[in-house]
Amino acid sequence: MKRLATLITAALLLSACHREDQRDVVSLSGRMFVFNYRVATATYLVTLQPTSPIKDGSTIEASFENPRGGEAFAVTEKLFPKSPKIVLQSLPVECVKEGRPYKVTIKLKAPDGHVMQTIETSITSDTDQSLLPAKPLVVGPLYTPNPEVFKTDGSVDMGAVEGCPAG
Repeated sequence: MKRLATLITAALLLSACHREDQRDVVSLSGRMFVFNYRVATATYLVTLQPTSPIKDGSTIEASFENPRGGEAFAVTEKLFPKSPKIVLQSLPVECVKEGRPYKVTIKLKAPDGHVMQTIETSITSDTDQSLLPAKPLVVGPLYTPNPEVFKTDGSVDMGAVEGCPAG
C-alpha cells in the first residue's frame, strides 16, 4: 500500500511538472482580415494576450497562408515583457476569398530560441477581396485622388486584383 501511495504521489508530481512546462504564455484574443479601401490593401491581423510573464528577448513568429498561392508570409516580432497585448500584422495580401479559412501558425520563442508555445488557427474573411479596388483610391499626404483610378476624362477604374486562383 505504501508503495502504491508513493507511485501515485510521484505520478502526480510528474504530471504537475509537465503541466507547468506546457502552460500557455499567450492566448489568442482576436483574428481577422483588415481591408483598407483607401489604399487598396488587405492584411491579416492577429492579437494575443499575455497570460504569463514574458522574458525580455523573447520573439514571436507568425506564418500566414498566401491567399494567391505559393509560399506563406512570415512575420517576426520582438516581444516586450510589459506590453499588455501583442499585435501581428502581415504584409498586404491579394486574392482573399469570402468564407474560405486561411491557415495561420504562431510560434512564441524564448530568448534562447526554443519554442515555448505554438498556436495553429485559421482566419476566415466575411468579405471577398474582389470588392476592393486593385489600385489605391488616393495618393500622397493630402489624399489626392489617384489619377490611375480617377481618369482625366471622367472615367473611373475600380477594377479588382487580377489573376487570383479560383475558389
